[in-house]
Amino acid sequence: MRRVRYESAGGPLFVEEVPVPAPGPGELLVRCEAVGVTLPIVRKVTEAPEPVPLGGEIAGRVAAVGAGVTRFRAGDPVTGLCFGHGYADFAALHEAMASPVPDGASAVDAVALVRSGLVALGALEAARPAPVEAALVTAAASGVGQLAVQLARLRGAARVVGAVSDPAKADFVRSLGADEVVLYGDDDWGDPVDYVLDAVGGELLTPALAALAPGGRLVAYSSGGGTIRAYDLLVGAKSVIGFQMALIARGQPELYERWRRELWRLFADGALRPAVHGEFALTDAARAHEVVESRSNLGKVVLRP
Repeated sequence: MRRVRYESAGGPLFVEEVPVPAPGPGELLVRCEAVGVTLPIVRKVTEAPEPVPLGGEIAGRVAAVGAGVTRFRAGDPVTGLCFGHGYADFAALHEAMASPVPDGASAVDAVALVRSGLVALGALEAARPAPVEAALVTAAASGVGQLAVQLARLRGAARVVGAVSDPAKADFVRSLGADEVVLYGDDDWGDPVDYVLDAVGGELLTPALAALAPGGRLVAYSSGGGTIRAYDLLVGAKSVIGFQMALIARGQPELYERWRRELWRLFADGALRPAVHGEFALTDAARAHEVVESRSNLGKVVLRP
């Protein structure tokens, strides 16, 4: 089978031929039909001191199951988070991280909706939104951000603002339901909002915090780091909430499953529409990474083995 790998930090991605892995105890062997490309994985390629497996969101059909697997069998359509090599024709997926793909949904739908949607919905829940409040979403055109904009609207936000890096993304973000679009470099982000869902971090934390009304909440779920001054929280009685999906998946599996069901329900109803920027072959994985790293994508970037 084919697998994408690299040999040194920041090194080029290449496709190699390797044997098809056998599923271990509690694992599914999945024939990958779609693989989501995420910014954390792209950053690991450029920043991690040692090469890491290119894992992440995968979707496809179960080819075989390992000992002890009870929820799935060969032929079942599944999606889930792969911690090993996921940029491949076949990948091992632990049963605990797998969930079924319902009838009528494709593998591309699954990788565009489930993991990104869980992060977007979880960050929104962490903000404790009220229907009359105003929301601001950074990285609003990203795989997670596009769903966060839609979910804020579905939860009754009175006003939704999308923040983006490029004015060329404005029409796309408005098509998702945003009332306004602002640019990261703008001096004024308009009227204050009640909560911010921030996927960028770094230097953007300062204007994101400034955009909050007194008593507002900023939910930080970015891997981009950044620093906030305690004084800036104090003067406006503002708060910052950190959100990490992995803690929910490990510690609150019932909540994780409830959120997943809600996402599929909204998708089936046509209320939630995950956008896909483009589909790339495994041999074009480097180009897919470039799109995500440059933040030029409008929606999810997907590999199609």
